Formats: sequence, C-alpha cells, structure tokens
Amino acid sequence: MQRRHLLQASGALLLPAFARAQGAYPARPNRYNVPVAAGGGNDMIARVVGERWGNALGQAFVVDNIGGGGGVVASQTAARAAADGYTLMQGYVATHGTNPATRKVPYDAIKDFTPIGMIGATPNVLAVTSSLPVKTVAEFIDYVKKNPGKINYGSAGQGSLTHLTMELFKIETGVFMTHIPYRGIAPAINDVLGGQTQAMFPGLAAALPHIRSGRMRPLAVTGLQRNPLLKDVPTLDEAGLKGFDAMQWYGSVGPAGMPADVVKRLNDTQVAVLKAPDLREKLASEAVEPWPMSPTEFADYIRAEIARWTKVAQARNIHLDE
Repeated sequence: MQRRHLLQASGALLLPAFARAQGAYPARPNRYNVPVAAGGGNDMIARVVGERWGNALGQAFVVDNIGGGGGVVASQTAARAAADGYTLMQGYVATHGTNPATRKVPYDAIKDFTPIGMIGATPNVLAVTSSLPVKTVAEFIDYVKKNPGKINYGSAGQGSLTHLTMELFKIETGVFMTHIPYRGIAPAINDVLGGQTQAMFPGLAAALPHIRSGRMRPLAVTGLQRNPLLKDVPTLDEAGLKGFDAMQWYGSVGPAGMPADVVKRLNDTQVAVLKAPDLREKLASEAVEPWPMSPTEFADYIRAEIARWTKVAQARNIHLDE
C-alpha cells in the first residue's frame, strides 16, 4: 500500500513536465499585459500580434492594458506573476531601455524577466522644420555650429527616446542645441511645424504625415538599414555617424524563471506569426517592421539598449528621480 502511494505521488510530480512534453501548454488563455492605455500604436501592435499568436498556440491572448508610471505598473505586475507562461508582457524601449537608464525603477529589467522575443521596431527620424535651410545631415551639423545657441530641439519629454536620441546625436557630432521637453509627441511635433523649435527625432509613424505634406523635412533615419517608407532618406550611419542606432522597439517578456520548453514554444510560434506575409501590412500604420529574434538574441538586445542609454544619461547628467 505504501509503495503504491509513493508511485502515485511520483507520478503526480512528473505530470506537469510530461504534459508540457506532450504539448499541453497552453491549457488556458494567456494574459498579455500592455504598459499603456487602450488605443495608440503600442496597444495596436499587441492586439494584432496577440490575436495571431493566440491562434498559433490554440489559446487566446487576452490583452490587459495597464497604464501608469511610464510602464512601471505593468512591469511590476508581470515580474511578480507566476512564471508559468500564462502572464506575459509587451515590453518596449521605455520599460526595458530608457526608463532603467534614466531613473530608479522598482524592477530589474534584466533579472526580473524572461525574454521571449522581439516583435518589431520602427526608426526615429532626424527631422527639421521646413524653413530651415538644410537638406542633409552634414548641412544641419554645419548650420547648428554656425548658429550657436539659436537652435532648439523638441522631445516627447525628459528621458524619452526622442530626448536621448538627440542627446546621443549631440555627443556624436559635438553640436549644441537647447532641449525643449513637451508632454507627449504631438505638441512637440506641432512646434517643429510652427518653427518654434527647429529639429527633433520623432518616431517614423508620427512624423510621416508631416513629411509627406512637406511641413517637416527628414534628413536621416536611425537604424542600420533604410526604411521602405522613406527609401530616399539615408540612415545616420550612411550620413557619416557610423553605428548610430536608436529604435522604437517592442518585444515580449515574461516573469523570470519560466520553463525553457514553454519559452521555446512561445518563441517558435511568435516567430512564425512575425514571418507571415500579411503581418507587415497590418503593422504598416505604425511603420513597424517585424524583427523576429531568439530569446537569447532578444536578451542580448535588451542588455545593449540599457547600456547604450545609461551611457548617454550619465554623459548628459540625465537623472529623472533626483
């Protein structure tokens, strides 16, 4: 009798591993935390990818919008969840890049999470007001140097990607421009259009309508390849700033300590979704290019992003919690 009970207990312990080996994960819907309110690009990406990802897994992805603290609340919620693969989060450049670099956040963007994979990215655009007499990056650098103290640039706020990218540009080129932070990208763009500020680094999706209307002039894009939506606009690397990179990116993460087989299943299905021909069309409204990665590649990318923006923040004395 005792031996039978021991065998039954041993079998019960082996059931979770056996079930996963038989492909039982997921056995119920997945909660997918999105660190912004409903609506907008980040949310749209989560819903478009999540729907297809859920179909590939055979269980729905339930999008849960958790705004607050610039992504801090959603990040804490995901980090504290059970590491069973049923709570994931759409991390992005703020939650796992610029925020940890510029302020003290109540989570470790590396140690508290399991990277699943990159979803995609969109470049930022070095753009100037159409009245500025420059058409290339070289001309812009020369113009700023010849007009010291007269050029202002806008950003979506202190510590945002649009802020740090221009600060990186200033470090790389040695130019001086005054930073004018705004509460969001829309008012920052409006003042470039009106000429109150002369330059900025908006995301491509936000800038594109104004570029097409001729009210904003693109000089170069971030990233190491030209963007298909602006085929005639060079990268900053092509314009002479070798290795210059700054992308608005989105990826999926889960709590630390997730089982390797669950992570592999999630990554395999996510990559398959990202390679589907129709997905690129669906993400085109946010100018996002699918960018599949393995969990290891994505983990390395997150580390590099935090290191990049921490270096910029330290060089420019950007510490938002002081």
